[in-house]
Amino acid sequence: MEKIKVMFVCHGNICRSPMAEFIFKKLISEENLSDRFEVSSSAVSFEEIGNPVYPPAKEILAKNGICCRSKRAVHFEYEDYLSNDYILVMDSSNMRNILRITKGENDGRIKLLMSYTGTDSSVSDPWYSGDFTTAYNDILSGCTALLEHIKQNM
Repeated sequence: MEKIKVMFVCHGNICRSPMAEFIFKKLISEENLSDRFEVSSSAVSFEEIGNPVYPPAKEILAKNGICCRSKRAVHFEYEDYLSNDYILVMDSSNMRNILRITKGENDGRIKLLMSYTGTDSSVSDPWYSGDFTTAYNDILSGCTALLEHIKQNM
């Protein structure tokens, strides 16, 4: 059975997208679906490549029983577009940047994470707001809705 490949993308891959990666991994684990998925995250920029998850993001994950210790920021590449079934971006800026990387290609796999909640809103950006709780809650909501969507289509 081929795994469902899900990649979360944000600007630097140190806050929102790794939070989404590990929240989604927890959700699929709780549903005993981990063996059906390959989950990752990446950045549309280069400035944080190789860096660990930003400490406040790591802290809010830990408060919710989620470990992301080994995660390091990586860059989204065109090959990631080709190899993933679902590519979830956190905001419209990420969407513009990812479409630059894919040279405008999007066959529907690249979507705003929050679109699965029925809105076209962005995940709150804690890098600027400092509000990691709101970002966590947005991501949890989006990931929960995404998983429900995928389960309905399995």
